Amino acid sequence: MTLKYPFVTEKAMVLLENQSKLQFLVTREATKDDVKREIEKSFGQKVRSVRTLMNTHGQKKAIVSFENEKAAEEILSRLGIM
Repeated sequence: MTLKYPFVTEKAMVLLENQSKLQFLVTREATKDDVKREIEKSFGQKVRSVRTLMNTHGQKKAIVSFENEKAAEEILSRLGIM
């Protein structure tokens, strides 16, 4: 399992509203292709791009943008977050 859970903060919600991007905490070994493949398989939405970074707590975070601009909101509502 590459994805751990969605990363939901105030900054992440601004990114969702303005750019339709979601943030996920992922395993440290996860590659961009792994993240893209798992999100497309789990949620059935086409991923446009994945950016990854390490935060100050040593966790790896993926910022995901989607082909469909409403996909991010749909995924969060399916997960019961929005």
